[in-house]
Amino acid sequence: MNKIEAIKKNNLLETADVSSKEIFGIENDIKVPQFIKKDENCPQIDKNYVFDENTTLAILLGLKYNKRVFLQGLHGTGKSSHIEQVCARLNWPCIRVNLDSHISRIDLIGKDSIVLEDNKQVTKFQEGILPWAFQNNVALVFDEYDAGRPDVMFVIQRVLEAEGKLTLLDQSKVLSPHPYFRIFATANTVGLGDTSGIYHGTNQINQGQMDRWNIVAKLNYLNEDKEIEIISKKISANTEDKKIIKSMVQMANLTRKGFEQKDISITMSPRTVIMWAENHKLLNNIQAALSLTFLNKCDESEIDVYKEYFQRTFGFEF
Repeated sequence: MNKIEAIKKNNLLETADVSSKEIFGIENDIKVPQFIKKDENCPQIDKNYVFDENTTLAILLGLKYNKRVFLQGLHGTGKSSHIEQVCARLNWPCIRVNLDSHISRIDLIGKDSIVLEDNKQVTKFQEGILPWAFQNNVALVFDEYDAGRPDVMFVIQRVLEAEGKLTLLDQSKVLSPHPYFRIFATANTVGLGDTSGIYHGTNQINQGQMDRWNIVAKLNYLNEDKEIEIISKKISANTEDKKIIKSMVQMANLTRKGFEQKDISITMSPRTVIMWAENHKLLNNIQAALSLTFLNKCDESEIDVYKEYFQRTFGFEF
């Protein structure tokens, strides 16, 4: 009897196999484990969430077979939320850690702290998020993975191996992973650094470490119909709203093409379009909502280009 079977038998973490097609509405139908009990660290379910087939499949393979999954994609495409929404429906605890430049090795591993015990001050090791998650049924998501500091990346490298152990040198401990511990990462680049000029602060990732990621999936901008569907569900759009959302998405696509051709320096992500649609519902003014959501972030010299995109998609001047 292996370790997972022993856990199931003892009902410590009871799971049931469910259909990916039924739960997520994707074509590939595989049986994936769903925890019977919902933990406090499980994300909340977004009932209107629309799942991307390939990205969902990559995440499910990571959860089912203990594969390390790296999601790469442009900003605002919903990489982290995709992992969260898969975990939410499987009652799988999920913790996100943003690997910005302020996250250090100590933050991940832990440190000695002075605490009170029996009214006396004693020094006690306070474990960080990595040892805690490592020993629990947690899907640990490292956001902005390509912005991590070198000392942090080398801490993570060892646990990327499926059977890798975590060594706490300060404690003279070697931890074994929980059988339901999983690791994911999200990044705007795929470890080769930023070639577009829009993701300042990202780094090249050691290719020895990139080799340890079993599955690399890309989640970039969706086709027009799918993006309209996602935004419409997000704001509970009526028929009239959907017509406006279609024009919004068409304008966003023009900014993406304009960015590729270097006509403009800022592009509209799906997240931006969602915020634009939400602000429009609040203001009932499409131009004011666009200014507050997006135009006020743009270079003054490029505003006329965006206004031209607006006129082309909405049929009237800004």
